[in-house]
Amino acid sequence: MVFYIKYLLFFASATFCFLHAARIEDLTDVKGSRSNQLYGYGIVTGLAGQGDSRIEYTELGILNALEMLGIRADKADKSRNIAAVMVTADIGPFAKNGSKIDVTVSSIGNADSLQGGILLQTALEGADGNVYAVAQGPVSVGGLSAGNAGGANVQVNHPTVGIVSNGAFVEKEIDSQIINNGSIDLILRSPDSMTAVKVADAINTYYPGTSLANDGGVVNVRLPREFLGQTTNFLAAIGSIDVRPNVPARVIINERTGTIVATENVRISPVAVSNSNITIFLNPTTGVSQPLPFSQGATTILQGENAELIEEIGRFDTIDQLDPIGTSTVNDLASALNRLGLTTREMTSILQSIKNAGALQAELIIN
Repeated sequence: MVFYIKYLLFFASATFCFLHAARIEDLTDVKGSRSNQLYGYGIVTGLAGQGDSRIEYTELGILNALEMLGIRADKADKSRNIAAVMVTADIGPFAKNGSKIDVTVSSIGNADSLQGGILLQTALEGADGNVYAVAQGPVSVGGLSAGNAGGANVQVNHPTVGIVSNGAFVEKEIDSQIINNGSIDLILRSPDSMTAVKVADAINTYYPGTSLANDGGVVNVRLPREFLGQTTNFLAAIGSIDVRPNVPARVIINERTGTIVATENVRISPVAVSNSNITIFLNPTTGVSQPLPFSQGATTILQGENAELIEEIGRFDTIDQLDPIGTSTVNDLASALNRLGLTTREMTSILQSIKNAGALQAELIIN
């Protein structure tokens, strides 16, 4: 015997769009204006017995540091108060000589924790091998590790990675070339042809004939005469212009957390899906049905004009009342299936079936 779902669910094409406009500076990056990655090898001291054991590169690191201070030693002690670390940072495009940046410190040996440690002076290099910053300072760790002689150990979060806030001074600036032949390229953070055209049109509204969408990822903007020599002012001016970005139709499912997210542009064509003891009819049109023998005597608003769908109503014990304007979404379906006790995995299977049938007009992403 086939059992039918107690909720008659339909989807309607959304007639109202509530997308809010975003500023151009929140949608794009300026080509040539980006951060660069820095890294270096360092030593953290003062770890109270939670540092590295006798690892060769850790010993060499501290011996070299001592030698730079005029202290010569043949070997390091066994106190485990030091740890070898990698130090990484991002230097912004307009960071100036003497400005400060945060650095991340991570253990590369077998230290138990970096808690309470001090990072010794560490040179941070770019991919070109040049030193752009120097870091030093106390390491802040968001976790802890503790144990006793009996073998009981407790670890909270990740104690072998920490941050030195404002721990590096910029020693060398990185040149940023953002103007090329009198124009600027805006790179869309989420490439989309329609959004690129909208950005170009919005800029042309204020500065006619200056902008052109080269492709879905780049908008070329020619610097107007009144802004010659005032690139920063021009970027600030166009950055504050509002644009309604085009949001791709996507349904994203995270089975681990049980989260289902659908964008506003998701559309579903008429389809019927049967999964285990559940049958779902989806139809994006609107109609009205008078009471049938099993409808409990109430007039029911349907999202469909098809006669065969009206006949199917008699097979349902309860009919869900939906908005006659037709604003049902994928989230409505997920909520109804959730009320029936279906797991995220089962809901994923249903959405996959709708997608495979060609009725889900959206990209389905399963994490």
